[in-house]
Amino acid sequence: MNLSITGARSELGGILARQRGKGVTGHVHIDVTGQQANTLLHDGHAWKNFSRTAPAGTRRAMRAAQADGAAMLVHASFAFVHAVECGAALKEPLRSMVEVILECEAMALAGPTVACVVRLGYLYGPQSADLRAYRAAFDLSRPYWSGPPRARQYHLHQFDAASALLAAGRPRYGGKIYYATDGHAVPFRTLMDAFAHRVGRRTTLHLPLFSKPLAKVIVREEHMQQTALSMPPHAPAPSVPRWKPHFTDYRIGLDQVIQAWGV
Repeated sequence: MNLSITGARSELGGILARQRGKGVTGHVHIDVTGQQANTLLHDGHAWKNFSRTAPAGTRRAMRAAQADGAAMLVHASFAFVHAVECGAALKEPLRSMVEVILECEAMALAGPTVACVVRLGYLYGPQSADLRAYRAAFDLSRPYWSGPPRARQYHLHQFDAASALLAAGRPRYGGKIYYATDGHAVPFRTLMDAFAHRVGRRTTLHLPLFSKPLAKVIVREEHMQQTALSMPPHAPAPSVPRWKPHFTDYRIGLDQVIQAWGV
C-alpha cells in the first residue's frame, strides 16, 4: 500500500498527503497539478499560465508514476467540462482552457501506466486560501462577482475530493473517466452568500452584471464565464465507484469549514 502525489504542495495535495495510504491498494500515483484552478474562489487568476503548466504537470506525473512502478495513475480533472460535452458553447479564453483540460486527460489515459480520470466539482474547504480571502473581503463589506443568480455549478468539499481520488486508485478502474461532485448543483451566489452569513455578514454585495467592463480590472474573463456557465441539472455520471461524498449539502460543508477555522 503506497501513495505518491504530483502536486503535493497544493492545497488538495496536502490533504491527500495527510491521508496517505487510506483506501489505497498497491502503489497509486495521484496527479493534482492544475487543481488550484478548479474553484470559483480565485476570481480567475489561477488560470494564468494554465495552458503551459497543466500539460507539463501531467507529463511530470506520468514520468513519476512510471519511474516509481505505480500500478495506477489517477488524474484529477474538472467536472465543469461536462457542460461543454452536453453542448454548452464557450468563448475564449475559457474555451482554450477546456481544450487544455481535455488534452491532459487524453495524455494521462494514453500513457504507459494504467490510468483513470476523476473530474472534480469546484473545490471549497477549510484549506482554501481563496476562501479565507473572501472572508477578509466580506469583513470589509466588499462586493464580489457572483455571476447570474440562476446559473448552477457543481461543487465539492476538499475532503470529499481527496477521498474520491483515493477511491479511484484501483487498476480495474483504468481507462475510464469518472465524476466526483456533491450531487447538487447550486449557483455560486447561493454558496458564497451562505458563507458570508456564516462569517457574520447579514447582507452581501454583488457586482452587477452591467459592471463587467470595469470589473475586469480585478476579475478575469475566465471567472466571469465560469460563473455564467450553467451545469445540467442532474449530477454527471458515472461517479467514482464505491464512493459517496460526505458533504452532500454545501451548507453542511460550510459549517465544517467554520468549525475547522474555529470562527
